[in-house]
Amino acid sequence: MTDFVLLYTGGDMPETEAEQAAWLQDWGAWHGALGEAAGCGSPFTPVAKTISPDGTVSDVPADYLAIGYTIIKAATLDEAVELTKGCPILQVGGQVSVFETFPVMPPE
Repeated sequence: MTDFVLLYTGGDMPETEAEQAAWLQDWGAWHGALGEAAGCGSPFTPVAKTISPDGTVSDVPADYLAIGYTIIKAATLDEAVELTKGCPILQVGGQVSVFETFPVMPPE
């Protein structure tokens, strides 16, 4: 199995408290349905900076701002994409980018 990072961008928070509560329940149900494939993850604050190769620091543009991530395990990228299709961020106009990771250090 390989680790994949799901990077969430865009979308709007549901408007009412009831809609927000239902949406958060959808997140819990989706994450629970992933079972052992689901790893860690967290939402991001809207505060971010970009560091350029020359050392210049700037604010991250609002249209690029990532809002959170989840790490999942899957056999292939296609399987990871299938697991991601039920993600609740898609319900509110957001997107998910799926990135395959690889180890850079050999196991001890």
